[in-house]
Amino acid sequence: MTFLDTILDLIFPVNCVACGKKGQDFCLSCLYESRPAERETSSWIYPLFDYRHPPIKKAIWLLKYKGKRRLAEIFGEVIYGRISEELSELAVFENFREPILIPIPLSSKRMRERGFNQAELICRKIKKMDTENVFTLENNILIKPKDTKHQAQIENRSERLKNLTGSFAVQQKQKIQGRNIILIDDVTTTGATFNEAKKILKANGAKKVIAFAVAH
Repeated sequence: MTFLDTILDLIFPVNCVACGKKGQDFCLSCLYESRPAERETSSWIYPLFDYRHPPIKKAIWLLKYKGKRRLAEIFGEVIYGRISEELSELAVFENFREPILIPIPLSSKRMRERGFNQAELICRKIKKMDTENVFTLENNILIKPKDTKHQAQIENRSERLKNLTGSFAVQQKQKIQGRNIILIDDVTTTGATFNEAKKILKANGAKKVIAFAVAH
């Protein structure tokens, strides 16, 4: 922790969004006790928690809209654990090895407004914990040249799909040809974002694509 962080913590005390305990924005004991994701998703999408659980919803809101970036590190830590569990089986049964870690990108407009991509911050924490260099992190392969309406603002599934069509693109495609990909995002609802990203990655030569999200 830097001196500035210490001063900020004195002015703006840090408390767990679930239990109120001082010292962390979301203590790991509360996070691990949060309600797991139970709604059905595609078999290749792995969400960890139920977005309807109030502390999870609040934590994601604080990260995205209030700049509580330390929450990305906390989420990255738990996603890293889940990825490690899944990869132990995937590597054996599906030859899912040497994956590339790719965050779901923001449009340049959304990036300017927010100042950071929460999915990228989560990826950076996952990579930081990857002491055995299992993953390669690539932030600039999947891009979003088209600004779209927030998916959460669209209730109809077909409209969600239409909203995302053509919104992603791939650059430096030689880096993903024949490679396994792990997509990372904070929230998945219908899976439309992950599906559109997977479609463009596969069209540019990716081998197998799986995805992890903090919540569903």
